[in-house]
Amino acid sequence: MARSEVHGAGERVRVRPDLAGRGGYRAGEIVPGSIKLSSNESGHPPLPGVLEAVRAASAEANRYPDNHATVLRAALAERWAVTSDDVIIGCGSSLLCQELVQATCEPGDAVAFGWRSFEAYRLYARTAHARAITVPNTPDGRLDLPALAAACANAEQVGVVFLCSPNNPTGAVITDDELTGFLDAVPRSVPVVVDEAYAEFATGVTPHAIDWYRAGWRNVVMLRTFSKAYGLAGLRVGYAIGAPELLGAVHAIRSPFNVSAVAQAAAIASLQAVDEMDKRVVAVAAGRLWVTERLRRLGLPVQDSEANFLWLPLGVHADEFAEHCRHEGVVVRSFPPDGARVTISVQADNERLVHVARSWRLSAGDRMSLQSSGAQQ
Repeated sequence: MARSEVHGAGERVRVRPDLAGRGGYRAGEIVPGSIKLSSNESGHPPLPGVLEAVRAASAEANRYPDNHATVLRAALAERWAVTSDDVIIGCGSSLLCQELVQATCEPGDAVAFGWRSFEAYRLYARTAHARAITVPNTPDGRLDLPALAAACANAEQVGVVFLCSPNNPTGAVITDDELTGFLDAVPRSVPVVVDEAYAEFATGVTPHAIDWYRAGWRNVVMLRTFSKAYGLAGLRVGYAIGAPELLGAVHAIRSPFNVSAVAQAAAIASLQAVDEMDKRVVAVAAGRLWVTERLRRLGLPVQDSEANFLWLPLGVHADEFAEHCRHEGVVVRSFPPDGARVTISVQADNERLVHVARSWRLSAGDRMSLQSSGAQQ
């Protein structure tokens, strides 16, 4: 039968109407030959011992990985003084976000978070037929937890709340009082996921969700990743610590074997490289301060950050800044119409970023009105 004679030729294949024509998660752009500062990756190679562990694990690539990540869960349970039943491993913390939404939300339920925050929260709500409830951040890029708590109180059914600290893309952290106040204001049946993907970089006083969980807040979930500070972005491994009944629901809907044996081995080895890890975090914090000071000297608005990136609230100039950087061989991330995010990397990359930012500032001239209110001096 000729192709033109096939019944139904030319008809569109059916997909969910709410997903038709929608794009997925927009990852940081990769431009060959450019410095990539768009995805908050580590500028350092994997920690000592990791590549050896990867090679050893690769020798058994013909076998399925441990679906329960038994050894890694035990190592993390010991590290955080919980039981293995309180730990679940996932293919990066971002996939755990999606699985947490699927495990907590029925169609029509709400996923609540501040905005701007991690873009994928909205995507995961949509794919689960859930609603997104958002409240604007404060002018200095902080999550407005009182407003978010009020929004949750007025919602019909909240399935899960995401609090990103340090917040992506603004770099701001939640304080002890803010988190306690929020938890007091929402029902203890509602899971509150504190996304701490960048917590290792925080040098100021910032709470860790694990403290609240161990103190008896069973609805608190701590979410972490090995993609950022540990430098394993390409292997995709993260974890959550929370109530076993919640993590059991996550395990019930997750894809089997979704964390490779290589990723598990790399994460275990990374946990043992404590000294080198600490040195790298200190270096990132120093680079963050160095870049912040120089960008502010240029008159660019830069908000305080506790992550491995900086947020420039450039408003309508965000795309223009990102395109200039791209043309000069540095790829940053634009979030129009609000601002641009730049990753802190090794010193050579940081210096190149400042050089390119200087050339843009000079070329922009009067086109860019200084937004001094967005820069924390």
